Amino acid sequence: MSHSTVPRSGTEASTAEKTGDQTPVASGGATGPRRDRPQGKLSLRLRFRRDRVLLLMSLPAVLLVLLFNYVPILGNVVAFQEYDPYISENGVVSILHSPWVGLENFQRIFEDSAFWDALRNTLVLFVLQLVLYFPIPILLALLINSVVRPRVRAISQAILYLPHFFSWVLVIAVFQQLFGGAGLLSQLLRQHGYDGLAIMTDPETFKFLVTAQSVWKDAGWGIIVFLAALASVPPDLYEAAAMDGANRWRRMWHVTLPALRPVIALLLVLRVGDALTVGFEQILLQRDSVGPGAAEVLDTFVWWNGVRNQDFGYAAAAGLIKGVVSLGLVLAANKVAHLMGEQGVYKK
Repeated sequence: MSHSTVPRSGTEASTAEKTGDQTPVASGGATGPRRDRPQGKLSLRLRFRRDRVLLLMSLPAVLLVLLFNYVPILGNVVAFQEYDPYISENGVVSILHSPWVGLENFQRIFEDSAFWDALRNTLVLFVLQLVLYFPIPILLALLINSVVRPRVRAISQAILYLPHFFSWVLVIAVFQQLFGGAGLLSQLLRQHGYDGLAIMTDPETFKFLVTAQSVWKDAGWGIIVFLAALASVPPDLYEAAAMDGANRWRRMWHVTLPALRPVIALLLVLRVGDALTVGFEQILLQRDSVGPGAAEVLDTFVWWNGVRNQDFGYAAAAGLIKGVVSLGLVLAANKVAHLMGEQGVYKK
């Protein structure tokens, strides 16, 4: 039995042409244009027309990222030169006319014991901050989320957020007044016949001091992301768990923590990628009080050699090594997140 074809309107034909539909044009199974893409998937031109307003809105941010994050990457060529900024007032001309030394700067770095000391201090501080600092915002978010009264919750958040807006100069001054040799704690101990403490100038406790400063300053700010994730958890899950007989701790373990797991994995990946950056300004302000042996990290090592000693090629080589290692850590941590079933920084 033959099938007759029904002419379609111009609008339907145009829609079918855009989506790549095949239309029977005669009996016997003959078809129209060959389908080049899956049904329902728009072409790049149509997606651009659909999202052009959003693309225009994001264009300034993209330009700023390109200008301040990607264009300076070209300056890493200084790591392979004996860079002299005084050749010309134009930095580009100075790069073009500086002598090429190849891998000499990298060889000097690997033979420099000060670089390895800075790397060791950086890794020690990273491990301490990962173990002692990273879980604290999660615990604070869980604690605030369990508060029933909205007013008490708002006041608690404001108190915890406030230190984030203090400069590192003010934070270190507060710690100096509390734990310094002439600080409040030392004076209180002397009044009771004990020796005073010099926590701010003790190289052995410096890594714990830096971690405590970071916790006090930024832990409250770090709970914002976790509170946002907790706000997206449907209340029905808690009600269903309560009806099944789960107490508060079991609801936290089986409902709250699984809801936070994707966010925890993402922030952990980003934190691992930032492992070699442990606070330049914070440590630089206290470097002289405890000595470079305890306070020298990669960021201060680069600053000391590049800015103070004017050895720009050597400092650029150290910075390039730090960037490559950080990139490798991000990729490795993201791979681990994928193996654990989480999205990480980007999808597979």
